[in-house]
Amino acid sequence: MNAVNIHDTNPKEQGAYVKWHALFGGFMSYILDALDFMLLAMALPFIMKELNLSMAEAGLLGTATLIGVGFSSVVMGWYSDNYGRKNALMGSLLAFGLLTAAIGFSRGFYDVMILRFLAGLGLGGVWGVAAAYINETWPAHQRGRAASFVLSSWPIGFGLAALLAGYVLPRYGWRVLFFCGVISVVVVAYIYFFIPESESWKEQKRLRMSNGEKNSKISISEVFAPEVLRYTIFGTLSASCALIAYWGVNTWIPTFLIKERGMSMTDMSMFIVMLNVGMFIGYQVFGYLADKIGRKKSLIISFIGATIMVPIYSVAESTTLLFWLGPVMALFFSYAGMFGSYFAELYPLRIRSLGAGFCFNVGRGLSAFAPFVLGQIAATYSLSIGIGLCGLSFLVAGIMMMFLPETKQAAA
Repeated sequence: MNAVNIHDTNPKEQGAYVKWHALFGGFMSYILDALDFMLLAMALPFIMKELNLSMAEAGLLGTATLIGVGFSSVVMGWYSDNYGRKNALMGSLLAFGLLTAAIGFSRGFYDVMILRFLAGLGLGGVWGVAAAYINETWPAHQRGRAASFVLSSWPIGFGLAALLAGYVLPRYGWRVLFFCGVISVVVVAYIYFFIPESESWKEQKRLRMSNGEKNSKISISEVFAPEVLRYTIFGTLSASCALIAYWGVNTWIPTFLIKERGMSMTDMSMFIVMLNVGMFIGYQVFGYLADKIGRKKSLIISFIGATIMVPIYSVAESTTLLFWLGPVMALFFSYAGMFGSYFAELYPLRIRSLGAGFCFNVGRGLSAFAPFVLGQIAATYSLSIGIGLCGLSFLVAGIMMMFLPETKQAAA
């Protein structure tokens, strides 16, 4: 299918500095989003030991987070489109930061699971709001790279979590590690003082209000309107399959390296850092490709690469081989950056944050049982087999993309 500019609009002029503040604010917000997710994965072996949890029970902690994310995508997307990008982003950061810190005071398994669910209600809001902000402040011919750069902060957040865990866990334990969630308050202050509300959103809000109170509020049902229904269905399916694979792999890689490959905590942390170096590079490479050859083509290439590399990594036993295969595999985990520009371009401005957030974060929600299922597979067979099977889910994600249009607009 030829490239089309489905719902593209030029950003409302706000001054050149605004797009850079939006870029930096989104970048830092997504670092914290990733750090929060990875804190659980890094702490999981220690939580399992202290609370005497089975693999399946430990997997439920990851599942609880992702279920919360699934709900958040709808709630925060609706809130962002109705009440503003800025308020939604600050609220999301405060919610997951403070609730993550509260895990340090948990008394047992159920406390941790409930707090992870509640933190997930904040975590799901960041991606869709950041994607909408970039779409509304950056020109179309730079949007793929800008969105990929913002979302490339995800592996940096993962890497920081690994470094924090390597230092904090052996010295102070997993409870202190979760206290790091309060860092989000600093980024909230930056957004409050330096990032204005999107002018495009404000203009659209004024237009809605001028049509009367009846049409001033956006309904969640609008993402199922006939003109965008196909995008919502196949976008959500593709994101779901990609995220099932991603969370299946990333929730259990630290445990896999320690329990099945015999690494120490320190060595595992460095391997995770290297893996995320590869992912960061992948975001830049595929962001460039997205602007040059199209969002859809770049996503399909990413999914094909992940389909091949994940099973290879899962069966590798040599420490040296695992060290180098990790960043190569992670190059192809950069789909979230391309989804950021792609999903935002599929939907009109009126429901941009809701539509983009729905596809990606409902995908996260539907992927919620991946950590639990992988835990069950590991209990019966091994983590190696469970991780290897995730390659099939990446393949299905690529197939789902075939039912969606290209959105890349030729550079101005």
